[in-house]
Amino acid sequence: MNATLPTADALRAALAGLLDGLPPKQAGRAVDRLIAHYRGTVPTDAPVLRDRADAVAYAAYRMPATFEAVRSALDALREAAPDWAPATHTDVGGGTGAASWAVAGEWETHRTTVLDWAEPALALGRELAAAGPDALRAAEWRRARIGEDLDLAPADLVTISYVLNELTAPARTALIDAAARAGQAVVVVEAGTPGGYARIIEARDRLVAAGLTVAAPCPHSGACPIEPGTDWCHFSARVSRSSLHRQVKGGSLPYEDEKFSYVVATRLTPRPVAARVVRRPQIRKGQVLLDLCTRDEGLRRDTVTKRHGALYRAARNTDWGDAWPPPEDAA
Repeated sequence: MNATLPTADALRAALAGLLDGLPPKQAGRAVDRLIAHYRGTVPTDAPVLRDRADAVAYAAYRMPATFEAVRSALDALREAAPDWAPATHTDVGGGTGAASWAVAGEWETHRTTVLDWAEPALALGRELAAAGPDALRAAEWRRARIGEDLDLAPADLVTISYVLNELTAPARTALIDAAARAGQAVVVVEAGTPGGYARIIEARDRLVAAGLTVAAPCPHSGACPIEPGTDWCHFSARVSRSSLHRQVKGGSLPYEDEKFSYVVATRLTPRPVAARVVRRPQIRKGQVLLDLCTRDEGLRRDTVTKRHGALYRAARNTDWGDAWPPPEDAA
């Protein structure tokens, strides 16, 4: 969306100078530890970001990917509720504020509160927000332990991105239940791994049980048609690679693809979706193969050929994660 692009540029500009003065080896060590955390090999009973060096390494390395993943989920929410806009937003476990940047790119006017238990992350988030849109500059950054005792004030939009992996099972349950009580719309994003997908399914089930309707990515609020253990639902967002990415990971490509799983649930009445593309479309000579999760038939593959005319042209422009067929105003 046009509003998102300058916000993404502003975030990249704000991140560009973060590593000045931080020795490359120190940044590399911090990133290595963060990678180990996101692979689930570190304890989850303490804040992951311990000091400013950790926060800087996290922001430079992870914020662009988190921003793009959350932005994709928010795009799906806007598609499901095109006439709705949140007046209040709570970013749970928001850290340095990537999800809040994504929300600010989608809606210009709202009040954001960022909750996190790592003060170094909050401090850096405040610093970065000074270069962002008005909603970010006016945001409240509040220290709070993200766990079983968290009390969330009512908010139109609640975002929880890359947080559930840091919590014990009881804390995850309590957090999702609190978000369901507090939010008119709840967006949960996790890593696009089997474990991340499992956490999203747990959250989805609890949100539905609390009376919310799934708006995305699923075209229904019923059981996921994927047989447990055989596959997992995830999507992909393209991310420009920073100098720190290239330093730590090597490689020459200027981008990488962030794999993520997500759920958007709401107390609104979302625009119905017949199906969603759940794998990268396969474009062949004269045809496009679309793997779909459908509202009424579960998982299905459609073959769209030139004989389908306008639908074929739409299929060639359809991407992984898009609704299918595209909404009339997007066709």
